[in-house]
Amino acid sequence: MQMFCDAGLYFVTSQSLSKGRTTLEIVRCALVAGVKLIQLREKDMPLQQYIELAQKVRDLTRPYDCLLIINDRIDVALAVGADGVHLGLDDFPIDAARSIGKDLIIGSSSHNIEEAKVAEASGASYVNIGPIFTTQTKNWTEEYLGLEGLKQISEHVSIPFTVMGGIKRSHIPDLCAAGARTIALVTAVTASDNPERAARELLGEIKCHVIS
Repeated sequence: MQMFCDAGLYFVTSQSLSKGRTTLEIVRCALVAGVKLIQLREKDMPLQQYIELAQKVRDLTRPYDCLLIINDRIDVALAVGADGVHLGLDDFPIDAARSIGKDLIIGSSSHNIEEAKVAEASGASYVNIGPIFTTQTKNWTEEYLGLEGLKQISEHVSIPFTVMGGIKRSHIPDLCAAGARTIALVTAVTASDNPERAARELLGEIKCHVIS
């Protein structure tokens, strides 16, 4: 978890939002840029293809000492030797995941104070707070949390938290001022014309503003 907390940038993949490039291509760019925390999140990919991709990403990340988190599927995380799994509210229960993945980093999504508190009580390693801003990666019909929502939820959890949802480089100073240390994003890297440069600049921005 210390590596997780020190990563700063939490890059989340999405092949459908990568301008025709493969997730492997984008992951390579992120690794060369210095990213140390990646979540493989491919919601529409068939399971067998997802497992094969997860193994390839695991093989890529290992030489770079980069943590790999698998979205949704604890079975895939365990099968490929990933470092953790991120579970949504309707995914595998956190306490059950902890019982079969004792050493895994287990993250949980939260959209309000109650969900964050339940995740912590259930044994989550970290909680993701979001969506903060308007985002392309999630179907969302409620209000976006914004900085005030982030502050309100983060004050009620004692485990590490990440933030996600429509985050661009310009948002980073305000997010860090609000207490964020680990910033998760997708399209700021995947949809960039130069993903490697984008990831490097985002890392630099977070390093400049993060509150230790």
